[in-house]
Amino acid sequence: MGRRITLVLLSFLLASGAAACKEAPSVSSTTSTTVANVLFNPCVGIPDDAVRAAGVDPETEESGIGGVHQSGWEICSWDGPKYSITVYSTGRTVAEFESKPGNVEFRDVTVADRKGRQFKVEGASKNLDCNMLVPASQGVVQLAVMNLAGQDNLEDPCVILYRVSESIVPALPR
Repeated sequence: MGRRITLVLLSFLLASGAAACKEAPSVSSTTSTTVANVLFNPCVGIPDDAVRAAGVDPETEESGIGGVHQSGWEICSWDGPKYSITVYSTGRTVAEFESKPGNVEFRDVTVADRKGRQFKVEGASKNLDCNMLVPASQGVVQLAVMNLAGQDNLEDPCVILYRVSESIVPALPR
């Protein structure tokens, strides 16, 4: 459990740059009242059947990072025997992720009839994880796959990401 929390926290910090990024944007109504974006909650919005189809166990669900809520984000992760998946929901934009140093190898992808941007994060875990951003009305939803370090014969995480996305992406907001 401790290793998983560390890997998820590392993945989150590398992928989001939470400490260096601004708070999630807010929207203004026509009466100039500021209302915070309502973020999609992946722990609530992604059905257990989709989680199982993605190859991870719904019983391992964890909200936040190490169980701690992160301001401006809704985060949920699940573990499987060889990899974990984490879904991050935020008001940030694809452009913010693309301009963050360390996020590399961006490419367009289409999964479950949704266009997105696949990328990796430079560093020690670069060959263990793969990420995808799916634009949504609130900002973006990021899906991250992280191979479990220390396993033999690990599959390419971007191949896993594509397979996992087939069951998870249909549950994401538009």
